[in-house]
Amino acid sequence: MASNSVPAQSRPAASVQPPSEFKTEYHPRSGCPTLFQAFDEFRVPPEAQQVPIDEKPWHPFRSRADFEFSEIALDAALNKSQIDALLNLILRVSQGHAEITLKNEADLSKAWDNAAAELTPVFPVTYKKNDQVYEVHARPIWDWALDLLDNPLLAPHFVWDACRVYKRSAAGFERFFDEPWTGDRWWDIQSSLPPDVDGAVPFCFILYADKTKLSSHGTVKGYPVVVRCANLPVHIRNGEGFGGGRVVGWLPIVPEDAGEEGKLGYTTLKRVVWHESFLKLLEHAAQYSKTGYLRKCHNDILRWLFPVILILSADYEEQCMMSLIRGRGGKCPCPVCLVPLTELHDLSKTYPLRSVEEAKEALHTYGLSKAQGEVLLKALGLRPVENIFWIILNSNPHDALSLDRLHSLHAGLWKHFLGELKKILASLGREAEAAFEELITNFPRWRNLNHFKSVINISFTDGNKFQDLSKQTLYAGLNILTPRASPEGYQLLRVISSYLQLDSWIGLDVHTESTLAEIEAELLVFDTELKAYVTCAETSAIEDLKLDWDFPKTHLWKHIVRDIRRKGAARNYSTRPNEKLHGPLKDTYHRRTNGKDVATQILRVDHHQFASKLLRERISALDEHHRIQMLGDNPPDEDIPIVFNGHVKLGSPTQHPSLIIDIEKRNASDRAFQAFRRKLSEFINTALPTYGHQLTSWLTFPADFQIYEHRYLKVNYESTVDWKQVTDHLRCNPQFYGSPRFDHALIQLTAEATAFVRLVFLFRCRIPNIGPMEFALVQPYTARISGPRRMDRPLKLTRVKALPRACSIFVPLSSFIRGAVLVPDSEHQDEYIVVDHIDSDMFLRMKA
Repeated sequence: MASNSVPAQSRPAASVQPPSEFKTEYHPRSGCPTLFQAFDEFRVPPEAQQVPIDEKPWHPFRSRADFEFSEIALDAALNKSQIDALLNLILRVSQGHAEITLKNEADLSKAWDNAAAELTPVFPVTYKKNDQVYEVHARPIWDWALDLLDNPLLAPHFVWDACRVYKRSAAGFERFFDEPWTGDRWWDIQSSLPPDVDGAVPFCFILYADKTKLSSHGTVKGYPVVVRCANLPVHIRNGEGFGGGRVVGWLPIVPEDAGEEGKLGYTTLKRVVWHESFLKLLEHAAQYSKTGYLRKCHNDILRWLFPVILILSADYEEQCMMSLIRGRGGKCPCPVCLVPLTELHDLSKTYPLRSVEEAKEALHTYGLSKAQGEVLLKALGLRPVENIFWIILNSNPHDALSLDRLHSLHAGLWKHFLGELKKILASLGREAEAAFEELITNFPRWRNLNHFKSVINISFTDGNKFQDLSKQTLYAGLNILTPRASPEGYQLLRVISSYLQLDSWIGLDVHTESTLAEIEAELLVFDTELKAYVTCAETSAIEDLKLDWDFPKTHLWKHIVRDIRRKGAARNYSTRPNEKLHGPLKDTYHRRTNGKDVATQILRVDHHQFASKLLRERISALDEHHRIQMLGDNPPDEDIPIVFNGHVKLGSPTQHPSLIIDIEKRNASDRAFQAFRRKLSEFINTALPTYGHQLTSWLTFPADFQIYEHRYLKVNYESTVDWKQVTDHLRCNPQFYGSPRFDHALIQLTAEATAFVRLVFLFRCRIPNIGPMEFALVQPYTARISGPRRMDRPLKLTRVKALPRACSIFVPLSSFIRGAVLVPDSEHQDEYIVVDHIDSDMFLRMKA
């Protein structure tokens, strides 16, 4: 999966047609031949069919300005008085081109109701059980699917046929897995559809459900159900547009009853209410999963669509509800396989997978004899309830459930490791705790990475923060939790190191047979390290170290390789995109409801927001159509698609240029700037010819030669994970928000060698007879260390050493590959550890 980091423009032109990079084998029923494609042809979006342009896509709003005002008011969650005041102000002062026809909040609300009328709403349904009435708010998922299918902007993006995709490697074509349709489950489902039906394809749903606290004190809760379409690409499916997630249900919550809690009848009631309430969402889908639904799709192709629940995205508690297992209290607590409770910690063993037929047989026995049936159900760890997902063909709930990194790893296993870490640090005393906190506080800054000033006495529940903290803890503990100072702490670091390896491998957005083999091998390493930690903890004098690791989250990633093979990359079944929807629901509760009948009010606003997305996408399409019409036959360069070749861009320039002599004087105390003018002259004269610039004489720079300093660098590069463009944002600033920040980077030092460097000075200048050029003064790091430290190999660390500041070198900005994060080793001067877990691309580069 690694890619050549040398910019494409520096490669020699090929004299023969290069071999195809990608191979795609389509499902036999698709009728499509095997496809071989070059790099710049693979997954290029199909040329959009000319869709009739609606010149008034804002309808039923009376003008575009009406819709845009309404959209702003909706996003801002303005209340009635704010809306009326704003409209009155606009009516008094507006003399521009926009026309606003709304007069009051009632007009606005009515307009949104009219706009939402073309979409199927979520409606309340009552369900009665044991003389208790439960209200379910449901919108059948098939009705939502028809709304998606009716959208001409989404039509070209649907993928219907399963396929097996390959990328060329040194050994030939290697299969890879990313989108759901590249997995084996989609292929198997399409193979099982009625053979006598031409054009039979699956319409694959991803379903998520989870309770959430709406009020700040947690006394008011909601139970939203979110649906996504697996037939759409991930950037649409997990995006925030019309093709993204949609709240289609609001499940009832059975009231807590302290007197009944724990009793079989009460526990069973909760599951019966959940599954029979879910029936309201699945009714139409269940019918068409058996008969199919004839639909004219993009390019007027007729297909028979068969609804399938491909993926169930949920945390463990919700997985227990969906699969109807008894949870950790049952004999077999895994929703996927029949591992015994006492073997959850042992990843070296494999157990039979659960089957729907086995569950149905046990439930049938329970219907004939509760005593005999209960014995069978207990052995399987199942509840005596019929699973609602059985009514949809090809929708085995145990096969649809998958590992969720957010809850199983970041807010799951890692929380336990963090708890152990705190106990061990406490046993070492306040000095060790303070040293650890200082190292965490001083961890290098990086874009989109949470930073922490305190860890020991702070608790939080945000899984994203747990993930970011896990990336920093290993490096902070290196010189504190040594084998001599703390055998328990050192062994815990080994467990954490293996955990980080697994999390990084699993988190890749594209997997190959090679990466899956790495996961399987590392799972055994983790199993060994965790067992060693338990052995160490058993003989430790530290109190309350965890000895029992027989809980589901220790075991669940046992199935991740199978999940990836069958359903694609882990992001396909992540709960992260779905949990993001909780925020707007909570905001609506606080700002738009009166605290009574909150589900109805929240879902009405959510329905309006969904309609807003539909109108916004139509208006955006109209704007793009008009823009292209105005360009005529001469589109600008940015409208011409080009093959990615990587580039850099300077930013944050200082106000005025500096004289080269002043730069030397201003930085006289920094040896990196020693002989700045001479070193730049030598570099220009020796390096420029290698970049194709012919010099007729030796260039020298006068004292008044002007240098334009910059303090920001944007680096675009091709990801080694999914071959898409990624951007790093690097700082070279002595005062970035009050503190100096000089980031690290990985550069192409020579044609064969790469090196880590630290930014010292970014600048551009005009070279006589050549023109403007951009350079960086950097401090290089070498991988040549007298010998690896004792802990480096078992903890899988990459160590580099900074050359003296006086050894700084100039490099062209075009040599930058990407940014990097390096952590100083506090015990060894000038030595740094590469943070290879900072993102997936760096992880793969360091493996290569």
